[in-house]
Amino acid sequence: MKSSAKNISLNSYDDIFSTEETREDEKLEKVTDMPLSELHPFPDHPFQVRDDDAMKETVESIKEYGVLVPVIVRPRADGGYELISGHRRKHACELAGLSTMPVIIRDLDDDAATIIMVDSNIQRENILPSERAKAYKMKLEAIKRQGARTDLTSRQVVGKLEGLESAELVGKEAGESGRQVQRFIRLNELTPQLQQMVDDKKIAMTPAVELSYLKPEEQTLLLDTIESEQVTPSLSQAQRLKKFSADGHLNEDSMMAIMSEEKKPEKNDLTIKADKLQKYFPKSYTPQQMEQVIIRLLDGWQKKRQRDQER
Repeated sequence: MKSSAKNISLNSYDDIFSTEETREDEKLEKVTDMPLSELHPFPDHPFQVRDDDAMKETVESIKEYGVLVPVIVRPRADGGYELISGHRRKHACELAGLSTMPVIIRDLDDDAATIIMVDSNIQRENILPSERAKAYKMKLEAIKRQGARTDLTSRQVVGKLEGLESAELVGKEAGESGRQVQRFIRLNELTPQLQQMVDDKKIAMTPAVELSYLKPEEQTLLLDTIESEQVTPSLSQAQRLKKFSADGHLNEDSMMAIMSEEKKPEKNDLTIKADKLQKYFPKSYTPQQMEQVIIRLLDGWQKKRQRDQER
């Protein structure tokens, strides 16, 4: 009778004596110091890295304490690693004279990497509208591609996602509504010059969304009109330009007629809801009585300020 010993599978020494804690520890992500030369930017990264006051503070912090939060990277097909989060920290390390920085390496596909890249940056302060617009579009496209796949199990990405539902997912991390996400994404339809005017706060967000429906050649004509007339469109004017464009009637003459109209002065009314004021007054007080008290208090406050300034 032949021995069946050759079919017996023996565990290795490490398997026998390793503990559950050791095996779980091996699954944890490890922080590695990596040369900055090995780190490459995310393709079409939508967020600018600016040498501003915030960057100076980051550089000083890194010089004193080092990089406290490791960046996230993934392997590149062409060698080295691609930054998922941490573009500003890497630049600050360069300015601080460091040659390495701590990283966490993750194996991520393009869509997962895009979503993490956007989510890790979108809550930063001072994000320009054009940056937010591009980032939201990139994340929306990644979520839609994930939703079309059949090898995923997460409810967040499985199934046919409708436009608003996808937009709600895009804005969830930043606390934005789906409608607002859709408005930002519309800014990608503006020419770079008009996008810059939105970033510079020369054109407000709401009119800019309306202008995004103009054809490229109409947007170029609008830029010429803005320059010649030294005016920017109000919401009402932007809505009329959009309608004229949709009807096929927007040309140099009609645009000039709309843009040369005198704008109505913006309302400067201030409204405070009664429920916010009620806790400061007896329940029997009418809105008129509350207004009288508020005006009296403001008169007293103004007189006190005047006396303080005269001292």
